[in-house]
Amino acid sequence: MTPIQLFDPASSTYTYIIYDESSRDAIIIDPVIELVERDLAVLSEHGLKLAYSIDTHAHADHITGSGQLAEHAGAKVAAPAGCGVATAGIQLEHGDTLSFGRETLSCLHTPGHTAGSMCFVWRHHVFTGDTLLINGCGRTDFQSGSPEAMYHSLTEVLFVLPEDTIVWPGHDYQGRTHSTIGWEKRENARVAGKAEAEFVEIMNNLNLPRPKRIDEAVPANLTSGLRHDAGVHAGEQVSREAAGYAGDVGALLAWEWVQNGEAVLIDVRTDAEREWVGFVPGATAVAWKQWPGMAMNPDFDAQVKAAVGVGQKAVFLCRSGVRSIAAAKRGTELGLESYNILEGFEGDPDGQAHRGNKGGWRMRGLPWRQN
Repeated sequence: MTPIQLFDPASSTYTYIIYDESSRDAIIIDPVIELVERDLAVLSEHGLKLAYSIDTHAHADHITGSGQLAEHAGAKVAAPAGCGVATAGIQLEHGDTLSFGRETLSCLHTPGHTAGSMCFVWRHHVFTGDTLLINGCGRTDFQSGSPEAMYHSLTEVLFVLPEDTIVWPGHDYQGRTHSTIGWEKRENARVAGKAEAEFVEIMNNLNLPRPKRIDEAVPANLTSGLRHDAGVHAGEQVSREAAGYAGDVGALLAWEWVQNGEAVLIDVRTDAEREWVGFVPGATAVAWKQWPGMAMNPDFDAQVKAAVGVGQKAVFLCRSGVRSIAAAKRGTELGLESYNILEGFEGDPDGQAHRGNKGGWRMRGLPWRQN
């Protein structure tokens, strides 16, 4: 059984999907935010249930799709503990395992490209991210990189795996798809046959250009591709134009509309999320997707149309603004003037709308704040 390998031409990033054939539980590795719809389509095509979305490190060349996949597919987000991805519910350490159905994925801490970088082993496959590339390795000159740590990760962690282990890299720029540990130990131009000092000299003199998206990508990836500007838009008093629905609005403007009877606030999170994270007083609960399996709510259309009165706007809210955008687009198709609340439940300028707080949506100055 081999992984499903997907490719992003814009960043030359490989995304991988592995799954248990019996349960159809799946893991996705290094998804790209612009290609989430593609990944969801592949999961659907194969009849898979996404259990985990994981990243090998906090990428500098693209934004992860992990946060969006958690919203759309109900996956748990996992990331290497050393990367500081605060929004990942599972912080992975060296030697940890993730079970999906009867299958198991093992975690290897492989610092060098970044201090927290990890590789993942499944059966006779290893997903190496930016640690080991085909006939190369990831750069070590920024973002907590270290050529010395990279050398030890390559030679003392990855190269001790069985030689027939198939290497699935995070990137390739020449159309190559995979390699083996044995081939890389013998032939890799950066490290094969090199002493540590020689390897460090090579890495310190690569003189590579700075990644074009690093200033955008790294902050976003530290929040799983979501919430890197949380709270910024909450107080905006004008709506923003949007494609496929009426627009995006800040929380304060949305509440003003609700107070004036101009709009109905619709919370599209699951029932479990509202119980676990907190509810929004005055909002109508209409889940976009629902457990088990984050299946589409078959009654969504009818429930939304019943909630919105003649001449009223529909204002949709979710955890981070992913499902509420999809719901706003659907509301528009139903003939409603539909808006998305920017940043969703977590767009809280006080930072107090967090897990375990069942007291409601705590946002500065809003009447629905409950203590």
